[in-house]
Amino acid sequence: MAGIKVIRPHERHTGAVQSTNMQRAAGVSPETTGATSIWSGYVTTPAGAVSGVHHHGDCETAIFVVKGRARFRFGEKLEQAIEVAAGDFLFVPPFEIHQEENLS
Repeated sequence: MAGIKVIRPHERHTGAVQSTNMQRAAGVSPETTGATSIWSGYVTTPAGAVSGVHHHGDCETAIFVVKGRARFRFGEKLEQAIEVAAGDFLFVPPFEIHQEENLS
């Protein structure tokens, strides 16, 4: 698909596999734009909840924290952790195993 594309809220793709305690709606993804190496969407995790361990396949993922605080555990055995807060961006490389925890 050539050119710039806008994905409106009602056009988000919600058919993606969901992880425990997370609701995902893809904005930029193969399903919405034909993107082949990036995924960006709208994700919510309830306060205090911890997601299932997962990765995003062969896509690079950009995350912007809209509100609250979260801890991301990552690495083969989730041995590393980083905390983020509202206004932070986070980059997740392809196949990076991780888990999110809503600290709010």
